[in-house]
Amino acid sequence: MCADTPGNRVPRFEPLPEDAWDDVLKAVAATTGPLNIFTTLARHPDLFHSWIGFGSMLLMKGSLGARNRELAIMRTAHHRSCGYEWDHHRGLALGAGLTEDEVAALRLGIDGHDWNDDDRMVLTAADELHASGTLSDATWTELATRFGERELIELVVLIGHYHMVAFALNALRVQNEEPAEHGEGR
Repeated sequence: MCADTPGNRVPRFEPLPEDAWDDVLKAVAATTGPLNIFTTLARHPDLFHSWIGFGSMLLMKGSLGARNRELAIMRTAHHRSCGYEWDHHRGLALGAGLTEDEVAALRLGIDGHDWNDDDRMVLTAADELHASGTLSDATWTELATRFGERELIELVVLIGHYHMVAFALNALRVQNEEPAEHGEGR
């Protein structure tokens, strides 16, 4: 469930009907299926066309490893109470090597699970960016021992991007395509 109350989850915009899809949305849906995030945001075609390339780069062509990417995204989904983002990335997180216990622990404080040092660095970055909009010097220094310049930039941009996506999903009340099987994104 997203940040508003369960009884107030009527989408603010219905997904765009298939007969109104442009070639970009058709291509995206051919790859992902007709996900409501895409069919809703495609109601603003210029914005959608720009956003889908940026988001796809971060998700599929970035320099971060899949595990680090999904740790950051899932932690952000938790922080933003965005069930849609949580539910859609849960499978990607498991596919990136996270266990069921680790996915569940993403909803806990940083000390609620015995994370390895690399995972802890990524989660600390997500936590600090959520709490203060920046990274402490200590966290930056620690991250820089693990990541190169491009990965550091990408990690910060990735976390910010998924905050923005969660804001849009929550505010537009984008619905999951199917009921969540594994709980809400809180």
